[in-house]
Amino acid sequence: MINTQDTTARPAPVPAKLSIRVSEANRLHHLWNNNGTWWLHYTEHLADFTKRRVRRSLRTHDLELAIRRRDEALRADAA
Repeated sequence: MINTQDTTARPAPVPAKLSIRVSEANRLHHLWNNNGTWWLHYTEHLADFTKRRVRRSLRTHDLELAIRRRDEALRADAA
């Protein structure tokens, strides 16, 4: 019989450091409009010197709501 259980130890998840730049002059930073829907995008820098681009739909066509959702998402991801 073949052993199908994986008994190898997995490394602990690598903590990420968000790469977030706040620009008062550009209130749309980290936002882009894709065919009417606003999206959030930013980069996470990982401890193993790699990076991961995060793109998430904010599921709204309203700019002001998109800005609020962006701010909430960045606060939650930074915590």
